[in-house]
Amino acid sequence: MSKDKYVAYVGTYTHGSSVGIHIYDMDVEAGKLTERKVVPISNPSDLTVSADGRFLYSIADEGVAAFRILEDGDLEPINEEWIGGMRGCYVSVDKENRYLFVGGYHDGRVTMMRLNEDGSIAGIADGIFHTGMGRSIAEHNYRPHVNCVELTPWERYLCAVDGGLDHVKIYQIDYEKGKLKLADIIRSPLDSSPRMIRFSKKGDYAYVLCEESNEINVYRYECAKEGPIFEDVQTVPTVNKEDKRNSAASGMEISPDGKYLFCSNAGSNSVRIYEINEESGELTEVCESKISGDYPKTLAIFPDGRHFVSLNHDTNEITTFKVDFDKKYFLMMEKPISIDQPNCIHIHKLV
Repeated sequence: MSKDKYVAYVGTYTHGSSVGIHIYDMDVEAGKLTERKVVPISNPSDLTVSADGRFLYSIADEGVAAFRILEDGDLEPINEEWIGGMRGCYVSVDKENRYLFVGGYHDGRVTMMRLNEDGSIAGIADGIFHTGMGRSIAEHNYRPHVNCVELTPWERYLCAVDGGLDHVKIYQIDYEKGKLKLADIIRSPLDSSPRMIRFSKKGDYAYVLCEESNEINVYRYECAKEGPIFEDVQTVPTVNKEDKRNSAASGMEISPDGKYLFCSNAGSNSVRIYEINEESGELTEVCESKISGDYPKTLAIFPDGRHFVSLNHDTNEITTFKVDFDKKYFLMMEKPISIDQPNCIHIHKLV
């Protein structure tokens, strides 16, 4: 692993001092990030990299933007396209780089964008507005808010996580026609406000993070002939009972080896790590600690699986930690990295 080179792309809100996507060179073994440059773009609130490592796609105020990834990890702008609705908050791409999928928090829209062979965004293929109302009187959980759009492991379906409706809507994807069709709905508990979904390394379990209830719902997943199957397995808390009232689950990722799940919590400003049972998919808490900052909006796990970073939105910093899984604790390394309102990160291996 020491011969492999990585960069980290960090998106920020740009109404402060930041101007776009920050590029960091990574020392994986030491758990360090060193900023190299910033690529201008308006409010890159989420970003992703194509499976072949050639292109980066980012949310922007204008819609979505495409970049070519150069040999050293630098970014070269390709184009931008409107998404047919209000500003998006989440973006994902299929492994063959045919389509870009965008989730809209503000208007509850799921958008499917065509991609060209050169990585450029061709335009809108399909778009669906979620409708209905949640049960809570709190405004953010009263109407549709698509927080996350994530493909299932074999990419037959798209999971649209709606925190306002307490639903994860499962859409069948027609890649030939560029269309989405509702196939199923995972109904999360009322007022739980699901925020994101992740799948186990083998693809047989799904984990749904619920922001308001501070829980992770575990499902057995099967891509059956008759359609997607999600079967309840377990529900675990992301914080202690005394912290629940003033906390909101904010980020969740699975380690590269698939053995651990990391979850960040705003309010309590903590990260909790769970061990994943490979056979049952169930989670067992390993350790939890504070992250020495406010509002850890998301996190990222280093390729070695022993280091992670927390993006602390309200204290304008990135904090880095090293995990000792045997002794069940993690400790912060060095001083925090200053950055204005960080909100998303993607770690990319250079080709």
